[in-house]
Amino acid sequence: MARLADYFIVVGYDHEKPGSAEGLGKIIQRFPQKDWDDTPFPQGIELFCQPGGWQLSRERKQPTFFVVVLTDIDSDRHYCSCLTFYEAEINLQVQTLSSQKGTKKEEIEGEEEVSGLIQPAEVFAPKSLVLVSRLDYPEIFRACLGLIYTVYVDSLNVSLESLIANLCACLVPAAGGSQKLFSLGAGDRQLIQTPLHDSLPVTGTSVALLFQQLGIQNVLNLFCAVLTENKVLFHSASFQRLSDACRALESLMFPLKYSYPYIPILPAQLLEVLSSPTPFIIGVHSIFKTDIHELLDVIIADLDGGTIKVPECIHLSSLPEPLLHQTQAALSLILHPDLEVADHAFPPPRTALSHSKMLDKEVRAVFLRLFAQLFQGYRSCLQLIRIHAEPVIHFHKTAFLGQRGLVENDFLTKVLNGMAFAGFVSERGPPYRPCDLFDELVAFEVERIKIEENNPLKMIKHIRELAEQLFKNENPNPHMAFQKVPRPTEGSHLRVHILPFPKINEVRVQELIQENLTKNQNAPPATRMEKKCVVPAGPPVVSIMDKVTTVFNSAQRLEVVRNCISFIFENKTLETEKTLPAALRALKGKAARQCLTDELGLHVQQNRAILDHQQFDYIIRMMNCTLQDCSSLEEYNIAAALLPLTSAFYRKLAPGVSQFAYTCVQDHPIWTNQQFWETTFYNAVQEQVRSLYLSAKEDNHAPHLKQKDKLHDVHYQEKTAMDLAAEQLRLWPTLSKSTQQELVQHEESTVFSQAIHFANLMVNLLVPLDTSKNKLLRTSAPGDWESGSNSIVTNSIAGSVAESYDTESGFEDSESNDIANSVVRFITRFIDKVCTESGVTQDHIKSLHCMIPGIVAMHIETLEAVHRESRRLPPIQKPKILRPALLPGEEIVCEGLRVLLDPDGREEATGGLLGGPQLLPAEGALFLTTYRILFKGTPHDQLVGEQTVVRSFPIASITKEKKITMQNQLQQNMQEGLQITSASFQLIKVAFDEEVSTEVVEIFKKQLMKFRYPQSIFSTFAFAAGQTTPQIILPKQKEKNTSFRTFSKTIVKGAKRAGKMTIGRQYLLKKRTGTIVEERVNRPGWNEEDDMSVSDDNELPTSTTLKASEKSTMEQLVEKACFRDYQRLGLGTISGSSSRSKPEYFRITASNRLYSLCRSYPGLLVVPHTVQDSSLPRVARCYRHNRLPVVCWKNSRSGTLLLRSGGFHGKGVVGLFKSQNSPQAAPTSSLESSSSIEQEKYLQALLNAVSVHQKLRGNNTLTIRPALALSPGKI
Repeated sequence: MARLADYFIVVGYDHEKPGSAEGLGKIIQRFPQKDWDDTPFPQGIELFCQPGGWQLSRERKQPTFFVVVLTDIDSDRHYCSCLTFYEAEINLQVQTLSSQKGTKKEEIEGEEEVSGLIQPAEVFAPKSLVLVSRLDYPEIFRACLGLIYTVYVDSLNVSLESLIANLCACLVPAAGGSQKLFSLGAGDRQLIQTPLHDSLPVTGTSVALLFQQLGIQNVLNLFCAVLTENKVLFHSASFQRLSDACRALESLMFPLKYSYPYIPILPAQLLEVLSSPTPFIIGVHSIFKTDIHELLDVIIADLDGGTIKVPECIHLSSLPEPLLHQTQAALSLILHPDLEVADHAFPPPRTALSHSKMLDKEVRAVFLRLFAQLFQGYRSCLQLIRIHAEPVIHFHKTAFLGQRGLVENDFLTKVLNGMAFAGFVSERGPPYRPCDLFDELVAFEVERIKIEENNPLKMIKHIRELAEQLFKNENPNPHMAFQKVPRPTEGSHLRVHILPFPKINEVRVQELIQENLTKNQNAPPATRMEKKCVVPAGPPVVSIMDKVTTVFNSAQRLEVVRNCISFIFENKTLETEKTLPAALRALKGKAARQCLTDELGLHVQQNRAILDHQQFDYIIRMMNCTLQDCSSLEEYNIAAALLPLTSAFYRKLAPGVSQFAYTCVQDHPIWTNQQFWETTFYNAVQEQVRSLYLSAKEDNHAPHLKQKDKLHDVHYQEKTAMDLAAEQLRLWPTLSKSTQQELVQHEESTVFSQAIHFANLMVNLLVPLDTSKNKLLRTSAPGDWESGSNSIVTNSIAGSVAESYDTESGFEDSESNDIANSVVRFITRFIDKVCTESGVTQDHIKSLHCMIPGIVAMHIETLEAVHRESRRLPPIQKPKILRPALLPGEEIVCEGLRVLLDPDGREEATGGLLGGPQLLPAEGALFLTTYRILFKGTPHDQLVGEQTVVRSFPIASITKEKKITMQNQLQQNMQEGLQITSASFQLIKVAFDEEVSTEVVEIFKKQLMKFRYPQSIFSTFAFAAGQTTPQIILPKQKEKNTSFRTFSKTIVKGAKRAGKMTIGRQYLLKKRTGTIVEERVNRPGWNEEDDMSVSDDNELPTSTTLKASEKSTMEQLVEKACFRDYQRLGLGTISGSSSRSKPEYFRITASNRLYSLCRSYPGLLVVPHTVQDSSLPRVARCYRHNRLPVVCWKNSRSGTLLLRSGGFHGKGVVGLFKSQNSPQAAPTSSLESSSSIEQEKYLQALLNAVSVHQKLRGNNTLTIRPALALSPGKI
C-alpha cells in the first residue's frame, strides 16, 4: 500500500517582498507539517506553481490545472498537481492602481473616504492548491483538488480540514490491476484503477495527441533525437499540453527508460537550465520562445504550430532501413486509414478511427514492434559475470552489432552506448525476474513480425492485438464502478464577492491524519507479491537484412587450411610452400579463420606445443594473417580464440631460452583495444562461473547417479550460464546465510583468479620483444581508457612532438618512454575497471596492483635473452633482384629497392573471380630511371611458375605519391609503403622490405619528385635521352644516429669527387646576353643539376681560378634575379667576380650557394665587406635556423637599410645537461665560445658598415657609436 498524496500545500502571492520586477510566491500552509520519513518535502515548489511567473491580473481568470514533475536526488519522481485560481487582493489593488495611474496612495485613500463605498475588486492574485505524490494518477488528483476548490468556492457545508486529512491519509494498493474505491467526505465517490504491470507506462491519450500535433515524421525525428541523447525542448501555450507531450515522448522509448533531466514544465526563473551540457526533455511556455531560439544545440518542437527545428550543428541519426520505412508505413496505416483508398473510383465507406485511447495504444504497439526488431536476440549477447549476491551482467555490443549487420549504423551504435540502454541491461539482464509484454514479444514474436512485413492486414491485426494488451494493462476492469465528484457551479469564479481561501486549522488536520493512519495500520496490508519467472531467451541474433552472401568453394577453402596445417606439423616443407599462399588467401574469410583456431587447438597438448624454426615461421604467418582483419568493430572471437594459442606454441632458441608465438604477433592493434580485453575477460569469467556451478551439481549427484539420470545429466551439461543463473537466483532465498556467503566468496575468487590470468596474458602481448620499441605507446592512448572508445591512436610519441625549429623543451619525460611503466599503467586501468564492475574486494585489487609491476619486470628480463638469441637466427633467403630491360637512352638513376608489390584493388592477376594465376603479391625491386618508375620481380606463389611481373609507367604521368602503412601480405605485419598513382590509370602499391631504411626511402622519393618536376624543359627524357646521368648511390644499411642530411652529404661528396655531378640548383633563365643559355643548350653532356642542398665546402673560393663545376655554379649565381636586384640597389658585387672601382662597405657572398649555410636563405647574401666567408658558418650557429643578420633591401633615396635575421639560438635545459655529461664537453664549449666571439665581431662589423654608410649618405637620424662592442646578452 502507498499513500495517495504525500503533501497538500497552499501557495499564494507574496506581497511582502517588494522591489522585484516580478512577483514571488510563498507557501502559506502545508500538510502534514512534518516531513515523512520516506519522502522529503520538495523544495522550490512555489516556482513551479506559476511557471510563467507570479503576476497579478485585472480580471478573475478561469481556474487552471496542470501536473509538474520533480525529480529528487535519488532519481525518484514526484508528481505535483497544481490547481490555480484567482482571488481579490485589496492591499495589492491599492498599490497597483497607484503605480499604474501615476497618482499617490494618499489621494486614493482620500477618494475612498469621501465616497464611503467599497469599490469592486480590480486586482486579482493567483493562489495554488498543490498535491504532491509519488504516484502518477493525474485524473484522480484533478478530481481531488477540484473537490477542495468546489467546497471553498460554493461554500459547501463540508470541513476542509477533514477533506485534506482524508486525502493525506488515503492509502492505495500497489500495481496488479486492483481497484480502490474511496471518498474524501464531500459526497464524492472515486475509483483508483492500478495498472497490471508497473513497468508498462500509462499514457491515456497523450501519444495519439502528440502525433496529432506534430505529425509522423516530426515525432519520429524527436524519437531518434531522444534515443541518441540529444536535447529536446517543447513549447506551447498550454502547460498541460507540455506535460502530455513529454509523457508521450518518454513512453515511446519503452522498454528503455529516460535517465537524463526530465522537466515537463520549466519555470521562468530556471531558464538557464536550458544551457546545461547534458541531454534533456524540457517544456517551456510559449511566452519564452524568443529566448529559446538563441539555443544552438537544442531541438525545439512547437506543439501549437506543429513544427520542429533541428539546428544545423546537430547530425540527427535516423532508424536503420528497412525498419524506418516499415515504421512509417505502419503509423500511416493506423493514423490515416483512408490513405490507401483515397484514389479509388469507388471507395468503401469511410473507415472510422479507433477511439482516442485505443488509437494511443495502437501507436505504442508500433513502437513496441520496432524495439522488438531492434533488440532481437539481445539476450544471446549478455555476458554473466556474477550471480550472487546481485547479478552482474555485461552486454557484448560489438558482437550484437556485427551479427545484426549494423556495424556501420550510427543510430544503433549511439543507442547501445547510451545511458538508457545501460539501464535496460541492468534491469532486464537478470534471467530470473518479473516479465512483461516486451519480454514475450522479443522472444517469440519477432519471426511473426518479419513475416508480416509485406502483408498490411496481418500487420494491423498484430498491432491491434498488442494494443488490446496495452489497453487492458491500463483498464483491467472494463465495467468500472460509477464515479461521482461534485463540480463547482458554472461561472462561480466570476462572482464579485468571494472570500479569500480560508486558513486551515493545522492542529485539527494533523489530528485527523493521525487518526486515519491509526485505522489504516490495523487494516491488513494488501500487498502484491511479484511473480518472478525465468526470462525466455528467444532465438539468437540474426541480421536485420536478408543479405544473400555469395560463398563459393567454402568447403574447399576450409580443406586447404586444414591440409596446410597438417603439412606444417608433418614437416612436409614442399607441400606447405605450395599450399601456404592459397591458405593465406582463404583466411580472408571468417569461417576459415575459425577453422584455423580449431585446427591449431588440436595440436596443443597440456597447454604447450614445441615447434622447429620452419614450423614456427609458418604458424606465425598464418596467425598474423588471421589477426589482420580483427578490427575493433568485429566480434573479437577470432582474436580471443588465438589468445591462448599464442602462449602455447613456442620454439627453442638456445638451452633455457624459448620464444613463444606472442612475441611475433604483437603488431596488431587488437591487443591495445579496451573493448577486446573487457569482452574476452567477461567471456572467460562467464565460462568459469558456469563451470563452477556445473561442477557443484555433479558433486551433488555423483554418489547416486543412475542410468536414468545420465540423460538428465547430459541435458544439464548443455545448460547455458543464464539457465544456471536463473536456477541459482530462484534457489537463493531458500539458502542459509552461511551457504549464501560461501557462494559469494567462490564467485569472487573465480573472478580474481581470472584477473590474474589476464594480467599475465596482457603482459605477454603488450611488452614487445625489442623493448626499445614501445608499441603500446605508439598504438594506443591509455588516457582514453575510461571513454570506451574503439579508436586506435597510431601516432608515435615522437610524432606528437612539434617539428618546428622554434620548439624548445625544458625537460624530457623519460617516464613516458619507459616500456615497463606504460604497460603497468595500461594493465592497472584494465584491472581497476573490470574488477570494480565484477565486485572484487578492494584487498584483492590492491594485491593485483602490487603484483603487476613484478610480472612486467620479470617478463622484460626474460625477453632480453629471447631477443638476443632471435637476432642470431639465419636470415630468410630472399629472391634475387632482377635487372630491368631499359629503353634506348634510358638510364637507371636509383638502384632497386627491395619491395613487395601489393594488389591495387583490381581482380586482375590476383587469382580471384576472374581466375588465372596468382601473380600478386610479387617480390622484387623498385627502380627509378630517367624515364620510368619500374617494378620487376617474381610472384610469391610458387605454383605460378617462373614468370616475371613487370609494372611501370612514365615519371611524367605521376599524379600523386603517398606514404602509407600497409599490410605485408607475406610476413603478415605492418610495414611502411608507397602508393604512386599515374594519369594513365595505373597504380603501383608497394611495401618496403625491412632492410630498406627510412632514409633510403626519403632519398628515393626526393629523386622521384626531382625528375617529375624538372627545373628545365631540357632536362626531360625527351631532350636529355642518351646523356650521362649521375646514378644515386644509396647506402647499404642504416647506421646509428644517421639522418637524411648525412646520407645526402655522402652521396653528393662521392658525386663531386667523381666529377660527374655539379652541385647546385638549376633555374630556367631568361636569355639576357645570349651566351650562357646557348652554351648550356649546345653543350653535349649538359644535364639537370641535383637539387640537394648538401656540401662539404662551407665557403666559395675567392680566387678567380675556379674548377669547371664551380665556374658553372658561379655563372648560375651571377645570372640570378636576386643578384641583379642587389646590384640595382647598390649593395655591392659578388666576391671575386670583378675588380671594385670604388670602396664598398657591403659585398655579395656566394657562401650559401649550396644552401648549406642556411636552408631558408637565398644562394646570394649581402654581408659586411670586412667579414670573411669562413666565419659565416660560426656566426650562423648562434641564430635559429642559422638565419644570421644579412642586408636584404636599401632605400635608394635615404640609404636606409633593412636587415633580416632569426632569433638568438639559446640552449634548452636538456641541451645543457647533455653537453655537461657528454665526453666531448670541452671541445664543444670551446667551439661555442669561438662562435660567440665570431658573433660579436660580425655584429661590430655590421654596425661599423651601417654607420659609415649612413655618414657617407649624410643621414644623421641614427646615432651609432662604431666602437660599441655588442654581445648576445645585450641585444
